[in-house]
Amino acid sequence: MSILSRKKFLFSGFSLAAVAAFFKWGNQQEKKKTAKYLTQDGKLVEIEVDKLPTSKKAATKEDVQTWIKK
Repeated sequence: MSILSRKKFLFSGFSLAAVAAFFKWGNQQEKKKTAKYLTQDGKLVEIEVDKLPTSKKAATKEDVQTWIKK
Protein backbone atom coordinates (compact mmCIF):
# COMPACT_ATOMS: atom_id res chain seq x y z
CA MET A 1 0.00 0.00 0.00
CA SER A 2 1.53 3.26 -1.06
CA ILE A 3 1.37 6.32 1.12
CA LEU A 4 -0.14 9.35 -0.58
CA SER A 5 2.05 12.37 0.03
CA ARG A 6 0.60 15.73 0.93
CA LYS A 7 1.77 17.21 -2.37
CA LYS A 8 0.01 14.54 -4.44
CA PHE A 9 -3.11 14.80 -2.29
CA LEU A 10 -3.38 18.57 -2.78
CA PHE A 11 -2.63 18.30 -6.50
CA SER A 12 -5.34 15.68 -7.04
CA GLY A 13 -7.83 17.71 -4.98
CA PHE A 14 -7.21 20.90 -6.93
CA SER A 15 -7.39 19.15 -10.27
CA LEU A 16 -10.67 17.48 -9.31
CA ALA A 17 -12.09 20.85 -8.22
CA ALA A 18 -10.97 22.44 -11.50
CA VAL A 19 -12.65 19.75 -13.58
CA ALA A 20 -15.87 20.05 -11.56
CA ALA A 21 -15.86 23.85 -11.95
CA PHE A 22 -15.29 23.55 -15.69
CA PHE A 23 -18.34 21.34 -16.17
CA LYS A 24 -20.47 23.44 -13.84
CA TRP A 25 -19.76 26.73 -15.63
CA GLY A 26 -19.62 25.22 -19.11
CA ASN A 27 -23.27 24.12 -19.03
CA GLN A 28 -24.81 27.45 -17.99
CA GLN A 29 -27.10 29.00 -20.53
CA GLU A 30 -27.20 32.71 -21.13
CA LYS A 31 -30.10 34.30 -19.29
CA LYS A 32 -32.13 36.81 -21.23
CA LYS A 33 -33.15 40.00 -19.52
CA THR A 34 -36.91 40.37 -19.30
CA ALA A 35 -39.32 42.99 -18.02
CA LYS A 36 -42.71 42.20 -16.49
CA TYR A 37 -45.77 44.10 -17.65
CA LEU A 38 -49.45 43.95 -16.75
CA THR A 39 -51.83 43.82 -19.71
CA GLN A 40 -55.24 45.49 -19.90
CA ASP A 41 -57.05 42.27 -19.04
CA GLY A 42 -54.91 41.72 -15.93
CA LYS A 43 -52.40 39.14 -17.21
CA LEU A 44 -48.76 39.39 -16.20
CA VAL A 45 -46.45 38.95 -19.18
CA GLU A 46 -42.66 38.91 -19.51
CA ILE A 47 -41.10 40.61 -22.51
CA GLU A 48 -37.46 40.46 -23.51
CA VAL A 49 -35.81 43.86 -23.02
CA ASP A 50 -34.16 43.86 -26.44
CA LYS A 51 -37.57 43.62 -28.13
CA LEU A 52 -38.96 46.73 -26.42
CA PRO A 53 -38.90 50.01 -28.33
CA THR A 54 -36.17 52.40 -27.25
CA SER A 55 -37.97 55.63 -28.20
CA LYS A 56 -40.16 56.94 -25.41
CA LYS A 57 -43.42 58.69 -26.21
CA ALA A 58 -45.61 60.30 -23.57
CA ALA A 59 -49.23 59.19 -23.40
CA THR A 60 -51.90 61.79 -24.00
CA LYS A 61 -54.93 62.30 -21.79
CA GLU A 62 -57.18 60.75 -24.45
CA ASP A 63 -55.02 57.63 -24.57
CA VAL A 64 -55.19 57.18 -20.82
CA GLN A 65 -58.95 57.67 -20.76
CA THR A 66 -59.49 55.05 -23.48
CA TRP A 67 -57.22 52.53 -21.70
CA ILE A 68 -59.33 52.52 -18.55
CA LYS A 69 -62.14 49.95 -18.61
CA LYS A 70 -65.19 50.69 -16.49
